[in-house]
Amino acid sequence: MAADDPQVGGRIQRLRRQRGVSQAELASALGISASYLNLIEHNRRRITVPLLLKLASFFGIEPGELVENDETRLLGDLMELFGDEVFADNTLTNQDVRDLANSNPAIGRAVVRLYDRYRALRGARAGGTAEPAGPLAGAATAVAQGSGGHPATDAVSDFVQTNANHFPTLEAAAERVRTDIDAEPDSLDYGLRNYLFNVFGLNWRTANLPAGIARRYDPERREILTAEVLEPASAAFAVAHQIGLFAAGAQIDKLIEDSDLPADAPVVARNALASYFAGALIMPYEPFLKACREMRYDIERIQRRFRASFEQVCQRMTTLQRPGQMGVPLHLIRTDIAGNISKRFSLSGIHISRHSGACPRWNVYSAFLHPERINVQISQMPEGQRYFCIARSYARGGHGYQAPRRHLSIGLGCHIAHAGSLVYSDGIDLTDPGQAVPIGVGCRICPRLDCEQRAHPPADHHFTINERDRAESFYAPGRWGG
Repeated sequence: MAADDPQVGGRIQRLRRQRGVSQAELASALGISASYLNLIEHNRRRITVPLLLKLASFFGIEPGELVENDETRLLGDLMELFGDEVFADNTLTNQDVRDLANSNPAIGRAVVRLYDRYRALRGARAGGTAEPAGPLAGAATAVAQGSGGHPATDAVSDFVQTNANHFPTLEAAAERVRTDIDAEPDSLDYGLRNYLFNVFGLNWRTANLPAGIARRYDPERREILTAEVLEPASAAFAVAHQIGLFAAGAQIDKLIEDSDLPADAPVVARNALASYFAGALIMPYEPFLKACREMRYDIERIQRRFRASFEQVCQRMTTLQRPGQMGVPLHLIRTDIAGNISKRFSLSGIHISRHSGACPRWNVYSAFLHPERINVQISQMPEGQRYFCIARSYARGGHGYQAPRRHLSIGLGCHIAHAGSLVYSDGIDLTDPGQAVPIGVGCRICPRLDCEQRAHPPADHHFTINERDRAESFYAPGRWGG
């Protein structure tokens, strides 16, 4: 008997590297040769159940998490991109795409990167800009046109996903700093101020900064300035972010150096990793995990305990992947009111669109209809998998009269199997199929032909028009051929 997942080797290799364990060390712990482990990591040997159990025990995870197909997200990205109209004349089938993801994942990822670049170029031309001269030229236009993601941010998003949004070296650095801060018998803000002054000789004060600037580092005056309009939680996070660049700079640089990020992405990665450090500093791992378990992931209660924002708490919840001390595997998505996705991460197994907006049936969008209120939904994907999703919209900015506001929505969720761990599932019959809302990844690859909210036709069907009837939706049921 052996594990059925042909790509489990890639996950084993990633976990081993995250833990800083050599092939020889892991092989010795498993009682096999390093050469045999090398074959397993490259998917050239299948894994017996006894060996699978040993591996799960070594990494401190459940066996089911280890054999979870590491190429599921790649398959979703490929299905999405091959749904583009540019491939309309090709005769690719879903099975062809699955075969590519499973047998040649490296080629599949290269295709995704090439398509990312293509969309950036197409966006630049659609915007009437000059042909891009460098790797990022035109990308901002592509984002503004809604035609795709920024190549650097897509690369960093993939980097975070590959590392399961858990960085042990940054956790350790944050814990060292937090130990020094907690030596002060006062508030976190007071500890942050003292740490900045005692370690780096910097003063922290609020100031009337230009609109849009949250924090400014002034090395000449030896000051860290935070905008006076910031909420206390945002100001503390901005300072913790700056401390991360100082105190964990070596760890951040090493993570970037060891990655395969393209040349234009490290600046984005540094910002993301410093934000990770800030979250770990403000919400230390063990106390935060304990609070999540005690309060059953009640975000608003946890906010008050750690004096953090709603988004900061949601983001921190997705990082709880320490071996032996793991939280619920979650997904997170952030979108604006126009449907532009600016954050996406998934450990729950749900696929989040890479190149376009998500399904309008998903509660991350309907949350805009009920601002500041947590919306709950059981979401069912076309293949039958169900996920327990919460979403809440909120506004940023608006710190003065006529000041512009930015409307965003945060979606957080887990596989239905873990829903009972979240307080939001109370009073909901999780076993009732009638409670589920059918959703998809995106219209172009969604097989649901009976959806009245379609914005685009499915890529593998053609229209048949009945001009005697006018449906409420142009892409309504009854208009599809094979």
